[in-house]
Amino acid sequence: MLSNNQTVGLTPVAGSENPLRRLVVLRRIEVLMQAVVLVLAVAWLRIPLDIVPMAAVTALLAAINLATQWRLERGHQAGDGEVLAHLIIDTMLLTLLLYFAGGSANPFISLFLLPATLAAAMLPARHAWAMAGVTLAAYTFLMFWKLPLPPPQGDLARFDELLARATGGAGEHAAHGSSFALHVLGMWLNFLISVGVVAFFVTRMAAALKARERELSATREEVLRSEQILSLGTLAAGAAHQLGTPLGTMAVVLRELELNHRDDVELSEDIVLLREQVDRCKRTISQILASTGQGRDDSLQSLPLDAFLHRLLDDWQVIRPHAQLCVTLHGPQPAPQIAAERTLAQALLNLLDNAADANTGHPEPLRFAADWDAESCRIEILDRGPGVDESSRSRLGKAFFSTKSDPGARPLGLGIGLFLSNATIERFGGQVELFNRDDPQGGACTRVTLPLKRLKV
Repeated sequence: MLSNNQTVGLTPVAGSENPLRRLVVLRRIEVLMQAVVLVLAVAWLRIPLDIVPMAAVTALLAAINLATQWRLERGHQAGDGEVLAHLIIDTMLLTLLLYFAGGSANPFISLFLLPATLAAAMLPARHAWAMAGVTLAAYTFLMFWKLPLPPPQGDLARFDELLARATGGAGEHAAHGSSFALHVLGMWLNFLISVGVVAFFVTRMAAALKARERELSATREEVLRSEQILSLGTLAAGAAHQLGTPLGTMAVVLRELELNHRDDVELSEDIVLLREQVDRCKRTISQILASTGQGRDDSLQSLPLDAFLHRLLDDWQVIRPHAQLCVTLHGPQPAPQIAAERTLAQALLNLLDNAADANTGHPEPLRFAADWDAESCRIEILDRGPGVDESSRSRLGKAFFSTKSDPGARPLGLGIGLFLSNATIERFGGQVELFNRDDPQGGACTRVTLPLKRLKV
């Protein structure tokens, strides 16, 4: 048996992220790191760089990123071609920065790998190869055309000697001059930035792939369930058409029995009850056939929520005249007006039937409690049945699975009532939960949560 906090949610429960949004986030890091490196190079290392054009390139990248973010916040969706264009812009601006700072000799030259990696991860193969060609051309350009990187001054000028002593390669380092210390420091910083960006990007990509897999799985389940519902609907329409004649015959025979046995009061009462049930079946079939092909707006009837529930319960008591029901309705008055769809009423009737079947033989009446506010309505149906066992928990709400059985373990239900009720309530944005009551006497609770915004007229 399940405890009261173990619910069986009968609803499955994300959109793919725009690649340009990831690029905007990475650009923020890029702009920040470029600004920090420029400040450190000029203020701490005292490298005489041409700071004005380099700062202008960084400012231009920040402006492009702000403009891109502004467009995305207004719902713009970027295609693969636009994402490729943004990556090419990033590559060109990085090429300009490196041009003023030593070209291919700059330790940050390996940052050209990032646009190519992003293109390979986010774009089709032809775009990825185009990006690879652009970065290769930029790298080749910087091998021949660049401004030499000036040597550092101050503390970093002595760093090369300390590095040579620490590594035991004084002769090798001496051949590079003081620029070797700058190269080592730059490579370390470059690795720090690269590994951080790659880790960030790959984890986000992995999360996006997992979310996509969940969406695809939920979509496949939804398609399968829609096919099952369509099949059931087709069978129901055919059965409704075929049942018309035998029900009509039963109505005629019952009318004759009623006329022939007027003196037998007890038998007359039973015959009247049978006639009412047959008439209800005929009305239900007529409604099914009449509503075939009818749009939603054509079949709506506006009712206050409490009136809808009262009518629903009255109809159910006609179907189950011997079932005992305790009703509690609570909510602000006047109750909100809703569109009383027959499909929603039928879904709730199915849930009431299931609870009444489980409650059969127990002296305590079935309890129906509804509570609503301006936003939602919560309905609880409480019975004193055997509850939900662990072995059935994962299959509840699936088509053609039923927990109803006789002592010989033969199924008594077709297993479609809860399935159809769950599908209908999900269509209105609601949720069905089934769990065991936290009560020594046992029993189960069927809880339905409905957002009223989908039901209001």
